[in-house]
Amino acid sequence: MAAQFTPKVFAAVVLAIAGLLAATVITTFGIISSSRTVQNYGTVKTINVGVYWDSGCTNATTTINWGMLSPGGSSNCTFYVRNDGNYVVRLSMTTQNWNPTNASSLMTLAWNREGQALAAASTVSATLTLAVNANITGVTNFTFDTVIAGTEQ
Repeated sequence: MAAQFTPKVFAAVVLAIAGLLAATVITTFGIISSSRTVQNYGTVKTINVGVYWDSGCTNATTTINWGMLSPGGSSNCTFYVRNDGNYVVRLSMTTQNWNPTNASSLMTLAWNREGQALAAASTVSATLTLAVNANITGVTNFTFDTVIAGTEQ
C-alpha cells in the first residue's frame, strides 16, 4: 500500500525542510563571519640595476656624450653598474632608437660586462666602446639609447 500525502503532511514536510535550511544558513553565516588575523613577513625578490658615474653610486648616468668621432675610430666610456635588487643578476646591454636608423649598421657599441653575474648590492665598473665603421658616410650626428639590464640567473 502506497503512502499518501495529505495537505497537512505535505505542509509538515515543507516546514521541516525550511527549518533545516534555516539552521544550515545560520550555522554557515556564523562560520563565515568569524575571522582570524595572520601576520605575514618575507622578502620580495627585486631585480633592478642602476648606472652611475661614480663608484659610490651617487651620480646617476642618464646621458653619454661621445663627442666627435672619426671614421674607423672608437671611444670609450667608463661608468659603474650596481645591482640595486636583492637577487643575483646577469648583466646585458642592448641599443635601441638609433637616429638616423642606418647609424646602427655603421657603428658598434660593445661593453666588457656582457653576461657577468652581479650579486645583490654589488657594484662593478663597466666600459662601453663605441666603434665607427671606417667607411661611414651620410651620418654627421646621431643619437641612440643604451639599455643596461640585469636578468635573473
